[in-house]
Amino acid sequence: MTSNEPADPIAKGTFATAKQAWSDLFKWKQRVVVTNDAGETYTEWQAPEPLINPISLFAQLSAKDWIFFLVGFCAWTADAFDFHALSIQTVKLSKYYHRSKTDITTAITLTLLLRSVGAAFFGLAGDKFGRKWPMVINMIVLGLLQIATIYAETFQQFLAVRSLFGLFMGGVYGNAIAMALENCPVNARGLMSGILQQGYSCGYVIAACANLGVGGGTDTWKTVFWIGAGISIAVGIVRIFFPESQQFIDAKKAGRKSKAPGAFWAETRRMLVQEWRMCLYCVILMTWFNYYSHTSQDSYTTFMLTQKGLSNSPATRASILMKTGACVGGTIIGYLSQFFGRRRAIVVAAVISAALIPAWILPEGERSLSASGFFMQFFVQGAWGVIPIHLNELSPPAYRSSFPGLTYQIGNMISSPSSQIVNAIAESVTVKSAKGKPAPAYGPTMGIATAIIALGIAVTTALGPEKRGRHFETVGPPGTETVAKDIEEGSDNEKVASTYIKETEKR
Repeated sequence: MTSNEPADPIAKGTFATAKQAWSDLFKWKQRVVVTNDAGETYTEWQAPEPLINPISLFAQLSAKDWIFFLVGFCAWTADAFDFHALSIQTVKLSKYYHRSKTDITTAITLTLLLRSVGAAFFGLAGDKFGRKWPMVINMIVLGLLQIATIYAETFQQFLAVRSLFGLFMGGVYGNAIAMALENCPVNARGLMSGILQQGYSCGYVIAACANLGVGGGTDTWKTVFWIGAGISIAVGIVRIFFPESQQFIDAKKAGRKSKAPGAFWAETRRMLVQEWRMCLYCVILMTWFNYYSHTSQDSYTTFMLTQKGLSNSPATRASILMKTGACVGGTIIGYLSQFFGRRRAIVVAAVISAALIPAWILPEGERSLSASGFFMQFFVQGAWGVIPIHLNELSPPAYRSSFPGLTYQIGNMISSPSSQIVNAIAESVTVKSAKGKPAPAYGPTMGIATAIIALGIAVTTALGPEKRGRHFETVGPPGTETVAKDIEEGSDNEKVASTYIKETEKR
């Protein structure tokens, strides 16, 4: 036992857990389950670690850790580039295919719908066979599908290719964040999570820069897609030359040998039966979060082009600065979550973003819109910066590739109509534009929707669990004969806690 103050055990049951989580949100210390050398567990209150200089945290990562992290970051960035290459060029594609902007956003909906299927397939493959080859296949096929999009002659062919694109796009996130974060030191995970998540914003910035560079001509959208294809294929090829994730190799050694494929699926089914509440909670949370990002960003360039009267270049520059704010905010708030707590960081960021909505949609001109967009996305993606590590800490031990990816992509699937809904409502309501002419009501639509979503995130997060500081101990892949028990340790370096290997009964 340690000198820390004992705490009541973790509550069981949906309502009891929510009540306890709400109460714990307002307590500075964290309720932590600790397992000692004898395998005995108890619950105690632990104070968070003090904030550590980010440079010192970076120095804790070995060269191999940095390689895994950077490859995961590049994969997630390329994935985001491929997705945003379409959303920021909605107006161009509308002219090219002679369709309404709402019709074009159907492609976004189809992409998001099928991402959950890819997340399930490639995520479980990553947990069973390793992170490497599922990612290689994903990235190369994504690049080829970007090229196929360029050669889609009809709108129906365009939609078909983008649907298939969503299938392979869904497999990237889970494997990327598992590979990037599972070997990071515990006290560096908040910072690295914030940086990793901003691969999404970084992909948007690169896509917007590409769009700015090619100009506003209708056919220039194809050049942006060629760039995306090159980036995706390059990341896939680079991943071939690096080894499997060390955490997975160690877990495989600990597991000794794999059982029959049926054991893998039996263990997966058992995990779903035992963890269904956690799965459902994370799906609901990620549904809110995906509505949050897509509602506040996918139509923002269109909003500036139509309602604010900006041309392609200033609207794109404002979008670039907006997502630069996202990169900065995600990194800073992800870092602070290591000290203030994952849930507190998310709740505060969501509430501040809701308060900023009037300043976000009311200004006129490139400079004002750039500044308001910067601060809005600072807090939107600031809340998102906590998500990779939060999902990893909440996930069942042996499913840190499939669980985050699958819950994320199911949330994406449920929120897939977000861009279509915003465009459909905005185009059905008319407001006066900056030039005094009737224009679609993108500003009011995005503002009202984002306010509702931000408050939904704050409430859902406040009532949910948190396992900050959970150690990612070596855990055998599902279906192995020995599985290491995951230990939930706190941040107090003086307490006695360790892992042990538990022999499971042969089925």
